[in-house]
Amino acid sequence: MDQRRDRVAPACFVAGSVLAGGNAVGIRLCVRELDSLWGAALRFGAAAVVLFAVMAVLRLPWPRGKALGGAVAFGLLNFGVTFALTYYALVEIHAGLGQTMLALVPLVTLMLSVLQGQERFRATAVAGTLLAVAGVAVISQATLRGSVPLLSFLALLGSVLSFAQAAVMVQRLPRVHPVAMNAVGMAAGAVALFAGSLIAGDSWVLPERATTWWALAYLVVAGSVLTFVFYLLVIQHWGASRAAYAFVVVPVVAIMASAWLDDEPLTAALLLGTPLILAGVYLGALRRTRPAPRVPVSPPGGRPPRTG
Repeated sequence: MDQRRDRVAPACFVAGSVLAGGNAVGIRLCVRELDSLWGAALRFGAAAVVLFAVMAVLRLPWPRGKALGGAVAFGLLNFGVTFALTYYALVEIHAGLGQTMLALVPLVTLMLSVLQGQERFRATAVAGTLLAVAGVAVISQATLRGSVPLLSFLALLGSVLSFAQAAVMVQRLPRVHPVAMNAVGMAAGAVALFAGSLIAGDSWVLPERATTWWALAYLVVAGSVLTFVFYLLVIQHWGASRAAYAFVVVPVVAIMASAWLDDEPLTAALLLGTPLILAGVYLGALRRTRPAPRVPVSPPGGRPPRTG
């Protein structure tokens, strides 16, 4: 069983990372025709329906009590708040830049885990954070000199914080099957997004372009249902900060996809800032330090313990 679990987590990690790499491109294509909150609500509302159908087929139990409340809270934060900010930001920000900024999620997750007593503080995390912040500064400076509004950039940073906190929060919630957790969570997030869309005065219209339909279909099936089921599986097996390592792989996929599908320019600031962010993420979150060797201690008045 342990060997099977050891194979499942890496496979889910790789699959989820690759599928998530196309999300920012899909969002960019959708917001060109659909209002941002309406597009996000449509995406997660449809994904929740798919997941409820999967629950029925697999006969999965509904979460109850604290588990149900936890799933709703997770959904409001992970899908409601996070993607309201993400969709707003990606109206103006290219997909590759957006996903590169999301590479900060592992470091932010690690810091939040330390502050909330889930993980131990490591000095390398501080050094990694400084490197990553330097990369963000390079990218943001170029961004603010261009046509991207400051609010879009701040919204993207807010989505990083929200993503990270949602991953940390899952560790404290009662264990729920990933399909059920995402079904309830996406439904709660969709309700919040529909409400926000109504308040914002979005136009509730269906796409007319084939490109938007294809992008929406990808976001529902691959970018939501599969990606977040895989993501929760990895969190359950590896923990929040290790699961967040997916955000290191995602920008590579996103930048290539965005350059191909969205004509994203590979600017000098992006090419310089990206390695700094990824180096910071590696140093602060991915690099694993060796524990200090344990020295056998002799019992009082006795012989040293056998080590061989």
